[in-house]
Amino acid sequence: MEAPSENMDSKDVPQVQIRDTESLIPRDDNGERKPLVTSTKGQNASLYFIVALVLQAPLVTGFAIGYSSPALPKIAFPTSDEESWFGSLLNIGAMVGGPVAGFLLQCGGRKLTIMATGIPFITGWVLIGTASNEHVINLYCGRILTGMGCGMACLAVPNYIAEVAPPNLRGFLGSSFQVAVTIGILLVYCLGIPITYSWLALTGAALTALLVVTVVMVPETPRYLLMKRLKNQAMLVLRRLRGPMVDVEFECREIEDALGASDDKFRWSEFSRPYLYKPLLISLVLMFVQQFSGINAVMFYTVSIFESAAPSLDPNVATVIVGAVQVAFTCVAAVLMDKVGRKALLITGAIGLAVSSATFGLYYQVTGDDVEKQHKLSAMSLVSIIVYIISFSLAWGPIPWLIMSEIFPSKARGVASGIATAFNWGCAFIVTKEFAHMQETLTKQGIFWFYGGICLLGAIFVFFFVPETKGRSLEEIEASFAGNERRSR
Repeated sequence: MEAPSENMDSKDVPQVQIRDTESLIPRDDNGERKPLVTSTKGQNASLYFIVALVLQAPLVTGFAIGYSSPALPKIAFPTSDEESWFGSLLNIGAMVGGPVAGFLLQCGGRKLTIMATGIPFITGWVLIGTASNEHVINLYCGRILTGMGCGMACLAVPNYIAEVAPPNLRGFLGSSFQVAVTIGILLVYCLGIPITYSWLALTGAALTALLVVTVVMVPETPRYLLMKRLKNQAMLVLRRLRGPMVDVEFECREIEDALGASDDKFRWSEFSRPYLYKPLLISLVLMFVQQFSGINAVMFYTVSIFESAAPSLDPNVATVIVGAVQVAFTCVAAVLMDKVGRKALLITGAIGLAVSSATFGLYYQVTGDDVEKQHKLSAMSLVSIIVYIISFSLAWGPIPWLIMSEIFPSKARGVASGIATAFNWGCAFIVTKEFAHMQETLTKQGIFWFYGGICLLGAIFVFFFVPETKGRSLEEIEASFAGNERRSR
């Protein structure tokens, strides 16, 4: 690995032309920065249509994530250990898919990477859909492949949306990634009630085929085209995205300034420099808190909590209700993202998660295994789970993926996002596979208090270290980290 020299040439460090770019930014009478794009809703119709097409990938991802819940009882594995592995192998596949997508993102482009998710998705769905519980290897391989598609989609789609959306819409459109994931989960919950696991898997294959066919109409991102020095094509795409009444020259110039300020070739030694390792550490911590916030534990106990609060409620209906709540409040998060900001939502959400986790712990501390006490205090657990799901859906569900797509420099976006994505799914694998062992070691109440502590630490970290990205262009965000590096030198 190439070590950075103390006497390195200044050209080795990205020198974003902040002064020239800042002088070109339009401002109002009070000196406040105006949005780069002020296109009307009608002019944004093309942008919304393009984003809607690529959101089919996270919808299929949600379909894969939620698939095991309705499918496992119908597959009927002989042992609980086989069930556990079927649920966990998705995460291992996703750990591989993230870096693969990161490589494709830089070499083949954002559009190609999204289309490439169809290969592992369709192959995996077909393997699962045509296998019985006697063909465990086929089921496992299918689960790994669908997981690989999940990892690829979780990297490619947020980055694509971040690069096509204007600053004033990036929070809303970026959060729609998680909205699509929750819709996919809700869809598989609903379809899983009446149909078999085989037809459910083949439905996933059909949804993926539709994704691959329709994404052909999607353009490559302007930033990637400018990285490849295809300026004319980039200008055409910008006009398509922003509308005919918007002057796209400034945005194109700003992207070119940021790309031209550093050399094109990425070197692994650059991870030792603040402009890259700082955003990477921020993204990794957010991914860690997202997975260790206890979302898997809460979802694990959802059915039992609903059964205690409403004994007549069908468990399948309970999971559908939870899925619907996730969709509704993730939509609310998308609306609030560009108004409230990322930091405020993350801090508020972390506090809500910590409080509800502490209440969960108290509930299990008081009731233990006493069914009668659990029934009497069912309202307490029901309120806790609702507060928890709302807090997660408003902040820690969508925002870590959104910030990942915003804070990395263009030339390292594929590699850095691949590391963050693999880390996220690695944490998910540990939490899912080791949940039973953690519960035995820490007890039910202890594990929720542990998760609550992680959420509190997450709120503190966000307050001190996570920058607000609301309303800032990707070039401004990149310049802020590069500027911090120059000041430290």
